[in-house]
Amino acid sequence: MFERYEAGETAVLVHIDFNDEDSREDLFELQLLVESAGAKSVGVITGSRKTPDRKYFVGTGKAEELAAMVAATGANVVIFNHALSPAQERNLEMLCQCRVLDRTALILDIFAQRARTHEGKLQVELAQLRHLSTRLVRGWTHLERQKGGIGMRGPGETQLETDRRLLRGRIKYINRRLEKVDKQREQSRRARQRSDLATVSLVGYTNAGKSTLFNTLTESTVYAADQLFATLDPTLRKLELQHGAVFLADTVGFIRHLPHELVAAFKATLQETRQADLLLHVVDCADANMDDNFAQVQDVLHEIDADDIPQLVVCNKIDLLEDVEPKIDTDAEGNPYRVWISAQKGLGLDLLKQAIEQITGSTIVSVTLKIPAAKGHYLGQFYNLDAIQQKSYDDMGNCILSVRLPEADWQRLIKQSDGEIMHLVYIPEEDNAVC
Repeated sequence: MFERYEAGETAVLVHIDFNDEDSREDLFELQLLVESAGAKSVGVITGSRKTPDRKYFVGTGKAEELAAMVAATGANVVIFNHALSPAQERNLEMLCQCRVLDRTALILDIFAQRARTHEGKLQVELAQLRHLSTRLVRGWTHLERQKGGIGMRGPGETQLETDRRLLRGRIKYINRRLEKVDKQREQSRRARQRSDLATVSLVGYTNAGKSTLFNTLTESTVYAADQLFATLDPTLRKLELQHGAVFLADTVGFIRHLPHELVAAFKATLQETRQADLLLHVVDCADANMDDNFAQVQDVLHEIDADDIPQLVVCNKIDLLEDVEPKIDTDAEGNPYRVWISAQKGLGLDLLKQAIEQITGSTIVSVTLKIPAAKGHYLGQFYNLDAIQQKSYDDMGNCILSVRLPEADWQRLIKQSDGEIMHLVYIPEEDNAVC
């Protein structure tokens, strides 16, 4: 009978290089993740393979080398910088006689430590349960014991089936709770839209300096530290600009190969990113992996359907570079697309505010449409976006609709309708048009 081992705080790390670039991970990033989780690395096993081994992921020889290092160092956990199958975890634990975690389980552990709000804790638990539900498959042989019942025919359900049923019930319960949270957030978003203030969301690779920038701009006290995933829970504050104000949102940092369990569980949190009028993509320009990290964030934005929202790249930490001054880079039409700053030293923040104001000043669309009865479904879409300013009907039964909404939502409607909605734009005699 196989029992899972308890995890500890001294770890042997395993990092394998593969020929496939899409599967490649970063050893230094794994060490940062382990440090962020509060564990201590006592050894590292590295190697290279074309494909993972079905039984041990690393091959028999490397697995025996790993077991020998665990015995020599007294480590009580092995952490892989890769995703392991349940069978691979079980086989490695039997060989090494200690707990084995993969990259996803490590990230989930960090998230569990960082969650502070009720919503954040629910989201992390949901992600952990979804991950655990896959680990039940052939992961623990002692769960195959069947339990009978008095007056029941047959052996009854297995312990494995019982655990699966309990997991499904808990997942359904958490999803219901998170749906309520999502509705509350949606009400808050509609209230912000009615205030005619644009929402600017900070995104970027974890530890790029988003929370530090957020605190500096808004004079807030959101927890910020030089570690991965320092903050999880989204925070919104009003940012005063020279000619108005915007809502600034600080969100969870991204990472390469962000576990799908987290993307699904943090749906409500990531909604702040999807509904933003402008994304401030914060980049650590002193990081040697800056270009790769930038691409990883773009991949996550694509995964959550936020890649069509306007972006302003914020190159942070210029104080760590030589001969780099705060500046704004603009395109051929004079529109800003990149700003160089240091949130820690307060350099270039006025330039950043100037760029935000220039972009958000044109991100709200006001338009009047003439919608025939046959196209009434568009009316429902504008109601869902809480964008309707005025509604009336002409003698032919057409709905004359004045709407005001973020440009990102307007462009999304154009894309979803294959451009059809543009043919409904109505220009009355008083020349009310898109502005």
